[in-house]
This record gives sequence, C-alpha cells and structure tokens, in this order.
Amino acid sequence: MKVSSLSKKEIKDGEAVIGLDIREGIFKLIVSSFPEFTTESFISLDELNKYRRLYLTTLVEQEKGELAVIDQDVMKAIQDNSILSENIQEELDTKLTLGQKVADHIASFGGSWTFIISFFSFLVLWILTNIWMLTTKPFDPFPFILLNLILSCLAAIQAPVIMMSQNRQEQKNRKRAEHDYKINLKAELEIKLLSEKN
Repeated sequence: MKVSSLSKKEIKDGEAVIGLDIREGIFKLIVSSFPEFTTESFISLDELNKYRRLYLTTLVEQEKGELAVIDQDVMKAIQDNSILSENIQEELDTKLTLGQKVADHIASFGGSWTFIISFFSFLVLWILTNIWMLTTKPFDPFPFILLNLILSCLAAIQAPVIMMSQNRQEQKNRKRAEHDYKINLKAELEIKLLSEKN
C-alpha cells in the first residue's frame, strides 16, 4: 500500500496519484507547501482534489486581481466543497417587520381587480348618495370636495407604501441575481476543474 507524501497516511487502493501525473501548476502549488514532494512521490485523490481547488482559486485571483466579496464566497464554497444553493431560501425568507408585511399586503391589494371594482363601486355610491338621495342637504355637494380630499390622501399614502414593497422586491431580486451569479461561477470553475487531467 502506498503512503501519501503530504499526510504520511496510507492511501486506499486506486486512489494514489504519482507526482509525475499531476499537472504542472498544481504540482508547483503542492511543492510550495511541501518542498520534499517530487515527481516520484504519491498523493491521495482527496488531497489532490484539495490542491486542484486551491489552484483554481489562485487562477481566478490572478485573472481578476483582488476578488470581490461575491467571488470570495464562491472560492470558499469551492475550497470547502460546499453547495451554494442551500442557504438562498433562508436569505430571502428573512423575518419581515410589521411595516414590510403591511406594505406587501397593501401593494398586493392595491394592484388587484378586487380593489379596482370595490373602489369604483365606492365612488359611484358616494356620487349617487350626494346627488339623488341627499338632494336637500348633501354632506358633500357637487364638485365633491370631500371626495377629492379622500382620493388625494389615499394616493399620497398608497404610492409610498407600494414603492416600499417594490424596493423590498428589488432587494430580493438582487439577492437572487447575486446567488445565480455565484452558482454559475462555481459551476463554470468546477467544470474547468473536471475537464483538466490531473
């Protein structure tokens, strides 16, 4: 049974890789950490995969220069061999504040046919009540100044509430886009890693 030159542990059958078969860039990276490693030395497949991921990280850093936080997340996921898609739903479903819940409900109701029909019915009822039913003493005679005030107040309140909801939706979309970018970058790098021969 062969022994790894790095960990000094025995390597399982079929999982030993000789230094001669390792790609030059990865070989140099191993030698930088373990100077005694030679072309005749052996390494386990798990250790080689670890150095492949490190090599990939150094390639990306050389190509892009200083990595952005989003790229560092991807590099960390590659080095840890972790899955990025596990925590996206947790990020999107963060606990909403009362104001955010109210804004979402108002925005969803304000953009529905239920709101349009009920509000149109309210307007017709208001006008009919003040024109025909209360002809002697209407509480809001024509030109319906009180109704105009109510409509202006409703518009003044509804617009910022809908904008708050849209801003939150935009934040969600931005997080999803960042997450998609991370997954695509990780997939591209993993494919590149797989396509390389040792």
